[in-house]
Amino acid sequence: MSLDPSVAISVRGADKVYPNGTHALQPVDLEIRQGEFVTLLGPSGCGKSTLLKMMAGLLPLDKGVLEVWGQAPDAPQPADRSMAFVFQSPTLMPWATVRANVSLPLELAGAPKAEIGPRVEDALRLVGLDQFGEHLPNALSGGMQMRVSIARAFVTNPSVLLMDEPFGALDEITRHKLDAELLEIWRARKITVIFVTHSIHEAVFLSSRVVMMAARPGRIVDEIPIEEPYPRSTEFMVTPEFSRYAKRLQDSLHRASQASTATQ
Repeated sequence: MSLDPSVAISVRGADKVYPNGTHALQPVDLEIRQGEFVTLLGPSGCGKSTLLKMMAGLLPLDKGVLEVWGQAPDAPQPADRSMAFVFQSPTLMPWATVRANVSLPLELAGAPKAEIGPRVEDALRLVGLDQFGEHLPNALSGGMQMRVSIARAFVTNPSVLLMDEPFGALDEITRHKLDAELLEIWRARKITVIFVTHSIHEAVFLSSRVVMMAARPGRIVDEIPIEEPYPRSTEFMVTPEFSRYAKRLQDSLHRASQASTATQ
């Protein structure tokens, strides 16, 4: 059991082989400290989503130890140490209003009815959708639907937020806007974020640290701290510092892709 209270997630020797024989992860060691924004980056098939789902308790480990705040991911956690997961697609109930979609986690958790309404409204205001509570998902754009998914995650006041390529299907303008909004929420809420992406620019813009992975089997091959101050505006993306980090990640990704190819 991890004894360091600043370690939000500890992964030691995590190994995963799928029933079809795919070695998704060879023993992985990784620590995520409280308040970090850590991005998992790497070529397709390198185990980014597998590792994220193991952190969430959605996939079991075959070997090794994974702890969230010093306990197993599926162990009961105090209210101030909850976890939320945002998937690649919004996964909203199409027949339910935005407000009903966002309230679902609280209802499933048995939250008092008197608390649900105010917390839902707070979450909708947080993502700029407080005027859309009675809309159905199919009346919203893709970016707005993803905002609903993020509001649904934040309605539980999580201390750890896991995000699996949440903006990958959006156009570039919407993606940049949501990246900037996510950073503002992260800084305001002082939460821990683990974010999966294929985008080097997104990784540089968002992250305090980037973890590079290679495939077949999935493994960590590099870690790159992004030592630039927050807040970060879009102006950061046209600075020499941003370009240097992007080049460093590009080189690391190239080496990870070559390592993946060499094992095929």
